[in-house]
Amino acid sequence: MILDSIAEGVFTVDGEWRITSFNRAAEEITGTPREEAIGSQCWEVFRTSICESACALRETMRTGERLLNRRVFIVTAEGERKPIAVSTALLRDSDGDVVGGVETFRDLTVEETLRRELRGRRGLRDMVGGTRRMQEIFDVLPDVAESMSTVLILGESGTGKELLARAIHDLSPRAEGPFVVVNCGALPDTLLESELFGHKVGAFTDARADREGRFARARGGTIFLDEIGDVSPGLQSRLLRVLQDGTFEPLGASRSEESDARVVAATNRDLDAMVADGTFRQDLYYRINVFPMTLPPLRERREDIPYLVDHFIERFRRLKGKEITGIDRQALTALMRSEFPGNIRELENTIEHAFVMARGENIRLRHLPESVRTGRAAGEPESFEDAERHVVIRALESAGWNRSAAAASLGIHKTTLWRKMKRLGIDPPGRRNEK
Repeated sequence: MILDSIAEGVFTVDGEWRITSFNRAAEEITGTPREEAIGSQCWEVFRTSICESACALRETMRTGERLLNRRVFIVTAEGERKPIAVSTALLRDSDGDVVGGVETFRDLTVEETLRRELRGRRGLRDMVGGTRRMQEIFDVLPDVAESMSTVLILGESGTGKELLARAIHDLSPRAEGPFVVVNCGALPDTLLESELFGHKVGAFTDARADREGRFARARGGTIFLDEIGDVSPGLQSRLLRVLQDGTFEPLGASRSEESDARVVAATNRDLDAMVADGTFRQDLYYRINVFPMTLPPLRERREDIPYLVDHFIERFRRLKGKEITGIDRQALTALMRSEFPGNIRELENTIEHAFVMARGENIRLRHLPESVRTGRAAGEPESFEDAERHVVIRALESAGWNRSAAAASLGIHKTTLWRKMKRLGIDPPGRRNEK
């Protein structure tokens, strides 16, 4: 009765990891009835992000040490991904012998929503950025998503093109429909054509059954054609037909099928140059280039690196179950001066590498890959103060030396920015555009 009266979920397990008690809050948070949970092994009910790699309760059973408020995600009975904070302890009998473990957990959904709202000025959905160019993308994104226009996302590899495509889908009226990804550069033409449009039995040697293509699967949703610049001219004509009249023919079919999938395309190539030299159809280019969106490379938005680092630390802390909460100055300075030719994807991999190496609460310089520790681009900052000065100047230049706009892009108050400028010896140019 006492356990059922508290707001936190509570469950206990025996030595074989089978659930022996399960309170009412646990039912509500997980969506699993008590009668189904009792007798099941705990990972069958909770399916947390750390069940297989770093189970908190298993760690307590192994070390005897309690764990407090470890943030993880569970997958509820309805398939919902939900953030929780778990605490664990040993369960002992009247003689003091260990007979199992107990775990309490609380729902962090509201807290996580508030955190996302507070981060809103520096990001949208899972995209992070405070620079003017990123804010311009965030400003138009809801309107672009609401429309049914075809979108062309341009940018170097690793800049987050698929993430932007997902954001367009998630914010659109088709959010409940499928989001289907096709990497057009990963397959030869014959396989790509079958992947896109499907095939009928007997269409080719190995076609032993009808197969639905990606355009058919994307009905009512969005199809993301990544690396569309790698599609051959022959296949470009078939894509053009889908964009023109919304129909396609599976391989070996005698009748056309309809697809109402919204198309979002992306490429890291210069399509204007490809059109000029005849390797990309001009009419297809006009069809996909209804609303172009360009993602800047990371080297052109270095002031976003601290925010991105915080974002990745939070993600890997949840996924890997490590209590790493920050990064020291030397390590951040090394990241700020790195070129990152692989852009955001490379930065993400760098932070994941650091999570493997780090043991304490902070990521330190020695935890970063050697290429980041030792490599320094010419002209980039050597100290934390130089790195900070570089970031502030770039923010001011991006804002046209408008201190209010620059402060907003950095996520700080205007007076704080002014103090930083004084401390770092940053003098505004003779002609200023300030509020």
